[in-house]
Amino acid sequence: MAADVDSERPGEGPDRAQEAESYELFRDDWGIPHLRAADALTLARAQGHATALDRAWQLETERHRVLGTSASHLGAEAVDWDRFVRRARIADTARRCFDRLAPETAAWVTAYVDGVNEGLAEGAERAPEFAAVGLAPGRWEPWTPLGVWLSTHILFAGFPTKLWREEVARRLGEDRTTLFATDGPGTAGSNGWLLTGARTATGAPLLAGDPHRFIEDPGVYQQIRLACPEFDVVGLAVPGIPGLAHFGHTGHVAWAITNAMADYQDLYREQVRRTPDGGVEALGPDGWYRAHAHTETIEVAGAEPERVEVIETDRGPVIIGDGPGAGDEAAGEPPAADGTFISLRYPPRVTGELGFDALPALLRARTVADVDTALDRWVEPVNVVLAADTAGSTLHRVAGHVPVRPYANRLRVVPAEDPAYAWREGETVPLPRTEAVGADGIAVMANERGLAAPLGVEFAPPHRARRIRELLGADTGWTPDAQAAVHTDTRLASSRKMLSLLAWAPGLGPAAERLRDRLLRWDRHMDADSTDATLYARLRTDVVHRLAAHPALNGVTGEDDPWRSTAYPALFRPWLAAVPRIGYALESLLTVGLLPYEDRLALVAASAEAVAAAAEETPPGPWGELHRLSPWQALPDRTPTGSDGSARSDAEAIRPGVAGDHDCVLSTSGVPGVTDLFARGPAARYVWDLGRREDSRWVVPFGASGVPGSAHHRDQTPLWVRGELAPVVTDWNLLHRTKPHRTSPHPMTHDRTKPHRTSPHPMTHDRTKPHPEENPAMTAATEPVAPALRPAVHEQKIEGFGTVRLVPVDPAADAELLHGWVTEERARFWGMADHTLEQVREIYEFVDSLPTHHAYLALRDGVPAALFQTYEPDADPVGECYDVQPGDFGVHLLIAPAEGEGAVKGYTETLLTAFIAYVFSDPAHVRVVVEPDARNEKALARMARIGFELGPEIRKPEKTARLAFLTRAALGLA
Repeated sequence: MAADVDSERPGEGPDRAQEAESYELFRDDWGIPHLRAADALTLARAQGHATALDRAWQLETERHRVLGTSASHLGAEAVDWDRFVRRARIADTARRCFDRLAPETAAWVTAYVDGVNEGLAEGAERAPEFAAVGLAPGRWEPWTPLGVWLSTHILFAGFPTKLWREEVARRLGEDRTTLFATDGPGTAGSNGWLLTGARTATGAPLLAGDPHRFIEDPGVYQQIRLACPEFDVVGLAVPGIPGLAHFGHTGHVAWAITNAMADYQDLYREQVRRTPDGGVEALGPDGWYRAHAHTETIEVAGAEPERVEVIETDRGPVIIGDGPGAGDEAAGEPPAADGTFISLRYPPRVTGELGFDALPALLRARTVADVDTALDRWVEPVNVVLAADTAGSTLHRVAGHVPVRPYANRLRVVPAEDPAYAWREGETVPLPRTEAVGADGIAVMANERGLAAPLGVEFAPPHRARRIRELLGADTGWTPDAQAAVHTDTRLASSRKMLSLLAWAPGLGPAAERLRDRLLRWDRHMDADSTDATLYARLRTDVVHRLAAHPALNGVTGEDDPWRSTAYPALFRPWLAAVPRIGYALESLLTVGLLPYEDRLALVAASAEAVAAAAEETPPGPWGELHRLSPWQALPDRTPTGSDGSARSDAEAIRPGVAGDHDCVLSTSGVPGVTDLFARGPAARYVWDLGRREDSRWVVPFGASGVPGSAHHRDQTPLWVRGELAPVVTDWNLLHRTKPHRTSPHPMTHDRTKPHRTSPHPMTHDRTKPHPEENPAMTAATEPVAPALRPAVHEQKIEGFGTVRLVPVDPAADAELLHGWVTEERARFWGMADHTLEQVREIYEFVDSLPTHHAYLALRDGVPAALFQTYEPDADPVGECYDVQPGDFGVHLLIAPAEGEGAVKGYTETLLTAFIAYVFSDPAHVRVVVEPDARNEKALARMARIGFELGPEIRKPEKTARLAFLTRAALGLA
């Protein structure tokens, strides 16, 4: 089945304005950028520029993270990261990888960087964080995007887990090395599934899922559309990276990924020593040799600078260990220092390849075969991929670079001097692939031990994958909207083992028996409003703590907990802490291997008694009150001011209570035994429809903008919390063209001591007193609600046209949209062509304050289509220009520029029909009054066709207008 994408192609929509800019920026109702340009290089520059406008602070944060200079403005808490990335030589590796790019890819990445640099100054003016830390945006280099990709994914494969296994083997015994093997602290995963046409309503494939990452504010994924004559792709970009690496839909083929859980980075225990001249030597298979070494300085805000020695052996950069001492080579002495020295070997550092040559090829893909070929160039991270195209072809494979080396390298830190642990030069492990979909028409990827099993050690339990397949297999005729039921499923299959032990726990007291009976009746869904889910979580926490206190784990808990060790940098402590490890591995620890069955029963019984007693005094509240999002922010706990001038905690706005749990399909991962708050969860959700791309869906945890106070900073949060999805708008006629502009640091540019009389509703208003909330760079408005989610004052379904809804204008949330409309040349009769964004917002705030004047957005099938304003003539200056009759009711109408001439025949007249129906739904309204500009012959002719009677011309301060009247009698409503 072929998708109908012709109406979406750039340059083919009606009424495409010719602009001086070399690219065009449109936004949908959620502020999501849609870019189109004449060629791919210009489009890459446009993507960089738009990202700099929306995400300047995020881009600056990532640039500093690449360079290891975050502490220079964030202070001592960032030193650990800065030290690691300098030692790991992330920036130098990015330079190497950029130098090895194909020339056309290098030019494409450079164009993106040029766009970033062009937009950063303007973006920084919008972002208050720069002023808060006294920082000016720095310049991006052509290799910076590769550095961002590396720094984002260097911990992705979880190499610090090898440090944990090393400690477990040393303290508990070699046979316990993989006792805690599961997807634990620090890992990232995802859900993804593919339905063939046999299981969908359209007969075309659906591809859906959600990446589970540590959630950041602003978000780690950016919804975007990239269009030029070569391609037109929607998807989820990583800010700072050109193209769409992980999730995209070209209109012909779509792809998505999950973490393969592969192991492709190694840790080597190095022997290093200082030479008499101050250099460093390392011991390799052929003896001692000179290693690279140099010293760098980390600037720290509010503290003294710190020095870090960067050492690199033949295996790789030394990331653990300080200050090698002197040794005596002749005597065969080891280094004088007692510390541990460990180097990191990772593919891009070895090969100089990062896989960026795959990115432009993905944008140009039109078939599954094209995606497959592009991904042959993929390197890091190693992913499982699902793809489908409009012809019904599908793909299920692993993509990335996994070196060939002994299995022991995957498990532990291995000796650097032993040649048995070396990588086989130039060799990579063959990557698994399979027939994408079986006879049931379903393919699932959820980090389980499946396709990628030969490549890793620790995988997610099978619960998510099994539950997704169970849900999808229960029905056919699936639609994009119906995928939300899968995204948000909260059944916790991993609860079975602990509840089974609870069911057979001996000798329970009355309270514990009541707890047992309650939890055995529980449906095992971690719903936000469930108190049973909270009770289960309490029991789980107590069991984790009792396991941590059990003698069987004494070597890695309490005072012996590896996270207390000073041998490893503090950055790696999340991987070394015992209680989180026990919490994530609880299901397996309660099953076999650690404790006898009787001990497990006794342990769960003791927890039931303790939790039951506590619940008698403090009954459990709803799970969502405890299970709240806790995202990472470079500048946390900022407190902006609400639009009413009152202070409100930003923490409250970004920490909603949410359903789900670690092993649910709705994988919102707290740390069992430590906290019910969660930082890892769905960093985005998507549904790609291969039958009708415009029926695709997506959502992110916050919004399209990274600017605090922006209408689109957190407008998607309510959708994300409820599990709903926003539409992917692909018709250019339904988007809002945005003109590039610079924002002033001053809230107003006109003289605010004088009446300002250029509003479309000509009311004189004295704005002599500035309001504290007028500067968006200093304050944040009340959490905005997208127009499509606002209650309607009128809703009318019109056959062959769609559903028209009238919703109140939100001045703060809608200012950018309205500014784009009223400053178009086609809106010159509206009288606001030279208005700034702030002036437009101020005018509609004034309208909103009046009981006699109202402004509405008219939505056609949920998309803003027009601005409709009403007023009472006797409370408006127009009332001084004619004899106002009882029952007169004035209206203004501005059709959105996205409508386009000829897009729908009779478009404006049809909208007017709905507006007039709304006006006359109030019996008190007898006559509609309009006052278009006397020169607007097109509007006057339209009014006459509908039935308006033209009246006299009137002179107003800002224009000469022509009155027109429409009575109930003229419509046969009298």
